[in-house]
Amino acid sequence: MSLKDRITEDIKTAMKAKDKVRLETVRSIKKVLLEKEVSLRPTGQETLTESHELEVLAQLAKQRRESIEQYRQAGRDDLANNEAQELAIIEEYLPQQLSDEEVSSVLDEIIAQTGAKSMKEMGKVMGSAMQQLKGRADGQKIQALVKAKLSS
Repeated sequence: MSLKDRITEDIKTAMKAKDKVRLETVRSIKKVLLEKEVSLRPTGQETLTESHELEVLAQLAKQRRESIEQYRQAGRDDLANNEAQELAIIEEYLPQQLSDEEVSSVLDEIIAQTGAKSMKEMGKVMGSAMQQLKGRADGQKIQALVKAKLSS
């Protein structure tokens, strides 16, 4: 089942269950996916690839994480909890996230391949890492691990 079909089914299910948060979140995912699809049409591409879908979902998840952090800093736990619920729903559509150990081992391989020894070469490692780990690990987590590995 494609992501579009799954989202359409989830909208129907949420409507029947009267799950307002899930319904709004899934509708917003569908909206952003449709916007992305329309923006790619001038390039001759009619539908989104799995890579594009992952990119959109990862972007939505990142926005929710940043919002949660900002709301918590502002003392607005009610809004942070709402964003956390939305984030959990978005993460259902993302591939299984890798553990810190799995990300670390992938980064070790990338560092060995690129021959990076210092922070000056962080760009080479990050470029390759973001490509290999796209949608399976948070970019901030990857960046922090790369910094730790290259600074030691």
